[in-house]
Amino acid sequence: MIQKVLVIRFRRVGDSVLATALCRSLKESFPGVEVHFVLNAGIAPLYEGHPDIDKVIAFTDEEQHGMAYLRKVWQTVRATRYDAIIDMRSTPKTLPFALFSPGTPYRIGRRKPYNAGVHNYRLENPSGVDRVQTNLNLMTPLAREGQLVMNPHFRLVITEEERRSFRSYMAREGVDFGRPVVLCAVTARLAYKVWPYERMARVLRRLIDSYDAQLVFNYAGDVEAAAARALRDMLGGDSRVVLGVQAKGLRELCAMTVNADLFFGNEGGPRHIAQALDVPTLALFPPGVEKWFWLPGADDRQRGLSPDDYLAPECQQAMTYAQRFDLIPEDDVWAQLTDMMNRYVVKP
Repeated sequence: MIQKVLVIRFRRVGDSVLATALCRSLKESFPGVEVHFVLNAGIAPLYEGHPDIDKVIAFTDEEQHGMAYLRKVWQTVRATRYDAIIDMRSTPKTLPFALFSPGTPYRIGRRKPYNAGVHNYRLENPSGVDRVQTNLNLMTPLAREGQLVMNPHFRLVITEEERRSFRSYMAREGVDFGRPVVLCAVTARLAYKVWPYERMARVLRRLIDSYDAQLVFNYAGDVEAAAARALRDMLGGDSRVVLGVQAKGLRELCAMTVNADLFFGNEGGPRHIAQALDVPTLALFPPGVEKWFWLPGADDRQRGLSPDDYLAPECQQAMTYAQRFDLIPEDDVWAQLTDMMNRYVVKP
């Protein structure tokens, strides 16, 4: 009988957001099950009050090294009798969760050369499926305990009060909700993931001129802030480009996102957040990042454009990185944007 499950998902925001489909599927497969979620402390606020997660076990940066880490892992698995441990990463670092809990009936991980005897269920990653389906595959050993519900829909939740409060703040910063509001990820934590600013500026200029849209730039840190300011300058300092709205933490980023009509920009964690909040998204995927894998549930509301849409990856090998990124035509980006604006944003 599955009553308590520990799900281990360290690393980045996007990875943890996509992992909520696994948590949701556990809840729907085993009514009454408690799902405990292990992740980095900086990400933990995203999952306050989440309907598919009963307990967040957060590790600070200081707690992820040496004896402090091993001590907290030991305390975690000894404090609760888990019926299943699902190690989504299955790295040497995460092995102690299963190693310190040999009595857990289901110690599930991905098949690696070093985890034999630690995880008693070691699964190969299925080929040709997206990240969410790869995650859900880790549930399959639990079919011995009942009928599994594999729900691929990942989600985040915020309160109505959070949404209203942030909307009021956005209005005070000059956002006019009588116009279309587009949340734009114009920069990124990793510079190589950024679609060239000159091309982005031309597309955004058309968006402003055609729809009188207000563009709220999402960015974090000094480097991204400088890039956002430079892009606004490229747009002539247009007052419809809003830089003053700042999300102080991930929950405020969620509140900012749900108050936008559309998300547009570079692929990454903020796009995953937007999809999890059911905001329409159009993402630009950099070379080497497979759209089919990182855009689960792609449909008319959740779209992406990738160099691979225009030239097979094996045919790009002789091209520079910039040449590969330039395979995405500006006119195609604009065509997708106009279709989405007309479908989901512009009021008839």
